[in-house]
Amino acid sequence: MDSSYLKNGLALLILNFVMLSATSQKKITSVPQKPNIIFILADDHRYDAMGFTGAFPGLETPNMDRIAKEGFYFRNAVVTTALCSPSRASILSGQYAHRHRVVDNQAPVPADVHFFPEILQKAGYATAFLGKWHMGEEDDKPRVGFNYWASFRGQGEYYNPVLNINGKRISYTDSTYTTDLLTDLAVDWMKQQKSGKPYFLYLSHKGVHAMFQPAKRHRGRYQHLAFQPPPSMFLTAGENDSLKELHSIADRRIREGGWKVNYSDIPSWVRNQRYSWHGVDYLYHGQMSFISFYRQYLETLLAVDDSIGRVLAFLEAEGLLENTVVFYMGDNGFSFGEHGLIDKRHAYEESMRVPLLAYAPVPGRSRGTVDNLVRNIDIAPTILDIAGIKPQKQMQGQSFLDLFKTERPVPQKMAFYEYYWEYAFPQTPTIFAARDERYKYIYNHGIWDINELYDLQNDPYEMNNLIRSPEHQSRAKAMRDSIFSWLERTGGDQIPLRKIDTRRNDHKFQGIY
Repeated sequence: MDSSYLKNGLALLILNFVMLSATSQKKITSVPQKPNIIFILADDHRYDAMGFTGAFPGLETPNMDRIAKEGFYFRNAVVTTALCSPSRASILSGQYAHRHRVVDNQAPVPADVHFFPEILQKAGYATAFLGKWHMGEEDDKPRVGFNYWASFRGQGEYYNPVLNINGKRISYTDSTYTTDLLTDLAVDWMKQQKSGKPYFLYLSHKGVHAMFQPAKRHRGRYQHLAFQPPPSMFLTAGENDSLKELHSIADRRIREGGWKVNYSDIPSWVRNQRYSWHGVDYLYHGQMSFISFYRQYLETLLAVDDSIGRVLAFLEAEGLLENTVVFYMGDNGFSFGEHGLIDKRHAYEESMRVPLLAYAPVPGRSRGTVDNLVRNIDIAPTILDIAGIKPQKQMQGQSFLDLFKTERPVPQKMAFYEYYWEYAFPQTPTIFAARDERYKYIYNHGIWDINELYDLQNDPYEMNNLIRSPEHQSRAKAMRDSIFSWLERTGGDQIPLRKIDTRRNDHKFQGIY
């Protein structure tokens, strides 16, 4: 370990791993001098869909719950773009979407953009990637920075996938379930790491992306689970007769909670999207009912939780749990009726916030709930920090390793958000947002519509737009100015446009260019 890193207070964490490992190994005879690092990513997993939060009564996620209890739960983790490919590129690069330029789900990674596993590999880590890559759409070829590669084209399939394993495509049959298969391959790869060389494993699940398909063992588990409609679900008019009962429950929640609602200042694009591909009254153009959609999501999530459990069980059996940092995160959130919407893309909490858990044995502090804002662009510098590698100049995120080590307040950072309008899904405009520990300002760009300001402390469901409130004008202006200062400072003041070769997916112009 180099002297510059030892001088920094974070070295205590690394030294603890080494000391604990030297005394607690059960099977491994050669102990890595740096911790192993495992990063497990789920698709479309919203921030509160975990058993321990109580937000989804009846949902059981014992392995996520275990990490939250024994490790660290980052309550205010957010993404800087709530869309699969841009968020994944931000996690790997430590950069905003306007910097790495993977601004939609079709964009390939530019040749001049490099990801942190390359740096770990050069520093002596064995590296592996398994699962959904989804940058470059249909391209599943092995990427630079990984010693082992197992991926699939595009979104992949829940059952009987075709994987590109180290350059060779292998077809799986007999109802092979992708979440389980990826976990099998991940555990097998870890078993092979016997040299004492530290390793980094990136396990990137397809689950829980729509269209949801649970593992056979989980089908029907929640077929009778009641849905608790969010208070904001019917702020705009709904015409779906099957949702009338939910409407009355949502109204009652507003009354009982004493929530203030500003019905006048809901953006028109939000109202209009209710009856669309991403709206509750015509979700996915009527391919499934809302309640079935909700229940299948939760059932599909169970295999992801099982995957976490299997990884932890392997580490325990091998005596590696005290020398390994395990992260679990969602690539973006997901709406279940909030503001009449499903899906992600927008900057409301259920889209922008994600689950982030970490098992990391730290001297004097075995667990904790962290309220500080943590962004997806902070993952790359944090993982490098854990490995004893200096921050990279091109990274725009910041290491949050200090949050593992201290219960003292750590200065809050502003979280900025960007989403760029997609031709294939034109219902949602280009959106910029700024969020601090209490307030969020949303700037709806390029449309004749109203912007938004929410007090998240007093209005967690974002139902009372304060944009016209006289006492909040200075705050709204300051947060709007901060967005444009951020864009100018980070090279994001030019809207990234690309040639799009996809058809539109909205109910007015579906299937045309």
